[in-house]
Amino acid sequence: MRLYIVRHGETDWNKKKLVQGRKDIPLNEYGRHLARETSYGMRQYQIDMAYTSPLRRAKETAEILLEGRNIPLYEDQRIQEISFGSYEGMSCVDKTKEENLAFQKFFQDTGNYIPPEDAESVEQLYERTGEFLKSLEESKKLKNKNLLISTHGAAMTAMLNRMRGSLSVEHFWKNEVPPNCSVTIAELEGSGFKIIQEGIIFYKEEVKHWKAV
Repeated sequence: MRLYIVRHGETDWNKKKLVQGRKDIPLNEYGRHLARETSYGMRQYQIDMAYTSPLRRAKETAEILLEGRNIPLYEDQRIQEISFGSYEGMSCVDKTKEENLAFQKFFQDTGNYIPPEDAESVEQLYERTGEFLKSLEESKKLKNKNLLISTHGAAMTAMLNRMRGSLSVEHFWKNEVPPNCSVTIAELEGSGFKIIQEGIIFYKEEVKHWKAV
């Protein structure tokens, strides 16, 4: 089994550096452009089935990537973005307010990040994305299939960290935030997935790793 894991294209909230989480923000035109360019690059890959987060930015990215192909697309809540609860919608970079500084620990000091009561912890994110990967690993009907997985920055990072063999919360962002529409290829080897190639970019624009600083 081979996975092509993709982070969604850009949204206006990405551009403005607002906390997105479960807010159902659509792609902007530039995000659609990135998805189209990625779609052209991915024509070389055989895709049999696709899974997407139900959030619009991920689902639209998957639909653009699959355009012109007769490939079934399934929604799965286990690969939607981490919930930031009451933090969603505020600035990622504002350092003048206490709640903004509390959120910034998610990127800068993840081991000490405390989610709001209405949000999700990194441990919970690891658990549900891990359940998703396990369901793929154990599926007999998916054996030897090539799957597209359209997801989000933190959810994708949780899956890739598991493949690297690390469920550390403290070092969650050791490999930084995956760029919009970056592609990572993983293959099922034995009882787990192994990363074959990471951070593939099919568009011409310069990629700068984003951090909340």
